[in-house]
Amino acid sequence: CVKYWGKASVEHNTPINSSVSVTLDQSDLRAVTTASASKSFPTDRLWLNGTEEDGAATSKRFRACVDGVRRLATDRIDPDTGAVVVKAEEWTRMNVHVASYNTFPTAAGLASSAAGYAALVAALAKLFNARESYPGELTAIARQGSGSACRSLYGGFVAWRKGGAKEDWSDSIAEQVAPETHWPEIRAIILVVSDAKKDTSSTAGMSTSVQTSKLLSYRASDVVAPRMVAIERAWHNKDFETFGRITMADSNQFHATCLDTYPPIFYMNDVSRSIIRAVHAYNEWAGEVRAAYTFDAGPNAVLYTLDAYAVEVCALMLKFYPAAVGSDDSPYISNVEFAKEVKSYKLDDALIAAVEATGRVPTAGDVKKMYYTRAGPGPQTLGKEDAIIDPETGLNTYRP
Repeated sequence: CVKYWGKASVEHNTPINSSVSVTLDQSDLRAVTTASASKSFPTDRLWLNGTEEDGAATSKRFRACVDGVRRLATDRIDPDTGAVVVKAEEWTRMNVHVASYNTFPTAAGLASSAAGYAALVAALAKLFNARESYPGELTAIARQGSGSACRSLYGGFVAWRKGGAKEDWSDSIAEQVAPETHWPEIRAIILVVSDAKKDTSSTAGMSTSVQTSKLLSYRASDVVAPRMVAIERAWHNKDFETFGRITMADSNQFHATCLDTYPPIFYMNDVSRSIIRAVHAYNEWAGEVRAAYTFDAGPNAVLYTLDAYAVEVCALMLKFYPAAVGSDDSPYISNVEFAKEVKSYKLDDALIAAVEATGRVPTAGDVKKMYYTRAGPGPQTLGKEDAIIDPETGLNTYRP
């Protein structure tokens, strides 16, 4: 909602400005992660989406999370007997195996890194029975894996305070602004324009922007702080008009800084820009802000709206961004019951004409999939049946 773009410290993976985001429900979009530790494992290993990641044991980001959480390890207690299963000091003599997969496209600008590293830290914290030495310490560890992962450790509306007052950046942590139960009417419709890996990684893009974009510097110094105050107040007050306007303005400014970067970075494409025009046409037709777009480092749109307008917003998107002919059997709209309401909804003729006036012509396949979701909680502990590491071999069992 208010974007993170640009590192103040590459070493500590800290931002040049604070940011805030909505943690989404995990019914459709989630990272599922299993962590295991054993003295018999010769080295640390990581599997992502069924494929082992070469060099994971020496990866700076992976190591920061594993070693950071392990430093907070305590005795592991059997909940049934109360017996100590693993003593705190024993964890240092064990290596870990981690397996993880995403239920949504990876490295396509849909926060897969944030979800993945948040799930990694949460799983390790559970495994090691980790105990924070100060509030938010686990979020400080998660942001060393992926900056935005720190926010994903909490549910609802979450801020990442940029920090910097402390030399070790331990004050660069996430804080929950409000839980997901505070504003239960919030909905999100995600339009997957491309599920391909983006050309310019976020890390590389940020580095170039910090070095070359004067707009980014101005944004960090003058724009973000008052925007954070205003959007947090809007969330507390359930003021969608203000929340929506700030969310869209900040998305636009983020992509403006990408254009101001030299050489420029292009994350959005023509379909992305047509979605922006359609949303503005919709809001103008409605006479108020009923939908708000935001785009991260990729072409995919997240549209926030309220429960009262979710069917209408998705019906409008379905009208102008229909499924590809002959697409696979998976539902084009993730929620089957919601999809039934969307498909039977009759759009106002004046609204259709307003979007047509933007130049948009319904084109099948411009959007690959639509997800319908809402604000949700932070990491959840799953049952043994969801584990993706074989307890006998310690190896990954997930197959795409």
